Amino acid sequence: MKVRDVMTKQTVCCSLDMSLAGTSELMQKNRCGFLPVIGEGGNVIGVITDRDVCVALGRRDQKASEMSVRDIMLPQDRTFPTLYVCTPEDRIQSVLKTMRSQRIRRLPVVDREGALQGIVSIDDLVLRACEKAGREGISCKEVVDTYKAIRRPCLNKPVAA
Repeated sequence: MKVRDVMTKQTVCCSLDMSLAGTSELMQKNRCGFLPVIGEGGNVIGVITDRDVCVALGRRDQKASEMSVRDIMLPQDRTFPTLYVCTPEDRIQSVLKTMRSQRIRRLPVVDREGALQGIVSIDDLVLRACEKAGREGISCKEVVDTYKAIRRPCLNKPVAA
């Protein structure tokens, strides 16, 4: 089974200059918690999640309308974050491996030039794995093992405040 068989093709996205208020509104309106971030050239350059927005707002004394995606994605102390993506032609096993190793739930699906084609999520895979179990090269066990790896408690010690 390939990514194109399970991905969500209609997606919303945002830019580095969009405010956190704007991203929150998009997420609420579209019932999602994940937005690919599109750069000036039209390629996916990152992602922002509802968790990213909440953590950023909780750590700063600013309104959501005063903070941009750029403030979260590109703080002064680092360059572009690591971005994990896949293509429509990638095999699902490759996506599951990335999700397990990186403990992430969603991946932007891009074409060879990096333009957004859709999103593939663990939810997409859970729904399809049970439906197509054993017939199309994906098993419920693979998906469940990936979900368990994503949900695994973080082994890092809490940071004292």
